[in-house]
Amino acid sequence: MMDREIHKAVVFLDPQEFKSTWLGNKSVYRTRMALADDAELIVLAPAVHEFGEDPTIDMLIRKYGYCGTPATLEAVKNDPRWRAIYRGGAPDPWVERGRFKIRYCPGHLTREEIEGAHFEYGDLAQYMAKYDPAKLVDGWNTVDGEEIFFHLQSGAWLWSYKGRFKD
Repeated sequence: MMDREIHKAVVFLDPQEFKSTWLGNKSVYRTRMALADDAELIVLAPAVHEFGEDPTIDMLIRKYGYCGTPATLEAVKNDPRWRAIYRGGAPDPWVERGRFKIRYCPGHLTREEIEGAHFEYGDLAQYMAKYDPAKLVDGWNTVDGEEIFFHLQSGAWLWSYKGRFKD
């Protein structure tokens, strides 16, 4: 539980573990409750080369993108391929679509692919140079005079700002 909201978060996805946005979106699920309105989540994803973990999911994400729960439920209603895989329990990383920005910096997807899935695109080399995981520590850091929150193990933590909860 955090005492203050995060305005800029940077997450590094371990290349041995994260090869798709499907798994890499753990970084979204695990930080969204700590992110301020209008925050930016930067996902450094050197091994990400696909959206889904199998060809059908990859194709569906490429077709519909990550577009929030209402649009996802509409796609499930209208596309039998979605109905076959969607059980209603899988969290949509943009359940709060528009509340904060998600910038993916992939190693093996193009700007067009990333933007087609409704993410912001970031050049991996440029962002890795600025937010070097080897130089940052888990938690709060200052980079070029800007405060950021960094973490390496995106699947291992769940962050929340305590101001989001009422006593």
